[in-house]
Amino acid sequence: MNYKIHLDKFEGPLDLLLYLIKKNDIDICDIPIAVITDQYMEYIEMMKMLDLDVVGDFLVMAATLMQIKSRMLLPPDPLAGPDAADPRQELVDRLKEYEQFKLIAEGLKSKELHRQSLFSRMVDEEKLNEIKEDSQEVLFEATLFDLISALSEALKHVPEREDYQISKEEYTIEGKIHELLHFLVEKPRLSLMDLFRRSTCKEEAVCTFVAVLELIRLREIVVIQHRHFEDIEIVHNTANETPAG
Repeated sequence: MNYKIHLDKFEGPLDLLLYLIKKNDIDICDIPIAVITDQYMEYIEMMKMLDLDVVGDFLVMAATLMQIKSRMLLPPDPLAGPDAADPRQELVDRLKEYEQFKLIAEGLKSKELHRQSLFSRMVDEEKLNEIKEDSQEVLFEATLFDLISALSEALKHVPEREDYQISKEEYTIEGKIHELLHFLVEKPRLSLMDLFRRSTCKEEAVCTFVAVLELIRLREIVVIQHRHFEDIEIVHNTANETPAG
């Protein structure tokens, strides 16, 4: 399968580090660099395998993590004293600053969504109750890292092919896209892990993953979670539908 993925919107290296810190329930001021670096590199390897066009943005941070990891392995300088600078401090400061910016941005987005829920003219009472009822379900949009994490977990359980005969490619991105859209007609929500479990080999699982990314890019679907780091659901993006004329 040769299919270069270009993403219009993606999370960057600091987002991945914050994602790993939260997923592992780690104190941002006391990051176990060796553990985080190893996990960070695993995500980069997955991105390389998927041929994501954002890999280059993550390599500089990978070098920074490796440098910090090396400095942490060195014995403390006896001349520096107890007040010697922690090799992680600069990274911690960057992460805390970036996290603050993200919280501010999320706060502004929340206010915008709240403003959209206000109506300046009379609305049908039944429709208003319907909107209120729908808004009771709290959902989180899954990130690229959630998707990669789900694929990585799924690939551990997908069987390896035992047939090494050269044959025509069985799976195509276009075919998987049509298959996913057909499933969404029959069922409003699909579990991403259930889709991966249908795969008979790693090639099919990766093909399904790329099809999901392409549908996200085309705004045909949204990927959601009821709680962070839990199962991901695929939902048809009704907001992208063009009303029939």
